[in-house]
Amino acid sequence: MSHDLIKKIFLPRFANTALSVGDDAGVISLPGGERLAVSTDSHVVWPLFFPGGDIGRLAVCGTVNDVAVMGARPLYLTAGFILEEGLDFSILKSIVESMQKAAMEAGVEIISGDTKVVQKGKADGIYINTAGVGLIPGDVDISGRNAKSGDRVILSGPIGDHGIAVLVARGELGFFSDITSDVAPLNHMVSSILERTRNVHVFRDPTRGGLATTLNEIAQQSQVGIVIHEPTIPVNPSTAAACEILGFDPLYVANEGKLICIVAPQDAKTVLDVMHESPYGEQAVVIGEVVENPKNRVLEKTSFGSTRVVDVLAGEMLPRIC
Repeated sequence: MSHDLIKKIFLPRFANTALSVGDDAGVISLPGGERLAVSTDSHVVWPLFFPGGDIGRLAVCGTVNDVAVMGARPLYLTAGFILEEGLDFSILKSIVESMQKAAMEAGVEIISGDTKVVQKGKADGIYINTAGVGLIPGDVDISGRNAKSGDRVILSGPIGDHGIAVLVARGELGFFSDITSDVAPLNHMVSSILERTRNVHVFRDPTRGGLATTLNEIAQQSQVGIVIHEPTIPVNPSTAAACEILGFDPLYVANEGKLICIVAPQDAKTVLDVMHESPYGEQAVVIGEVVENPKNRVLEKTSFGSTRVVDVLAGEMLPRIC
């Protein structure tokens, strides 16, 4: 439904070269030849604090990652705050301090901002909008359009932790869990990979819609097929158990600190080695490959030896997770 909304309402009216590509950030060229990746995101997660993170860390990391997956070095962020009347100052202070720590970890500066206050009951405490700008090295060409048949699909670690952590934090399920969100800035990992190889074709962070929806987006952008192998896809036992109880497929649960890398086969091991050196990529594995056909499709080879079509997420499994 989100894709339909974009295609029917926004793209026809805002259409331009940068926007129509469909990546996580728009790429623009400056008169001097330098290229910038520019992204914006709004964060309305509830609750504001959850195991492993909060709305402030989420806001910084989400935008940093959207810029980084274009192969760019994130430099600057802006931050806009919509505050509900009556928000406790201690909550606001904690969120802003969390943003400060996340920005320091990512190595970016928040250089501009805005604050608005709305009436009590018109917002869930605080909403945050962030925009990010990063510089793309001259010889880097990363895009969801660039996947090629034979490429390997690498995932930086277990999926589904963020969505389940947020859901459990709401206290509506009647059970507790040790699951923590994976929210993290991935730009240093991306930079390290690009220092070792320029044969990366696609980076993407599988957020809303999870791994399955993100791979479908890439398959459609590149006009290729993607085959993934169920036994190789890492899922933490607690997350897998929660998904089983709730009837969720981990492939569709949101992540905020995972990286998909689609790379030429000869450099797959290099990428894995770099990921394993990062605290956010210690469990990185190859989960599949790009194929020529069927185009625009994602297929999964299951543990039982069968093959199933993995489609995009229909509806919103976990509302308000980012």
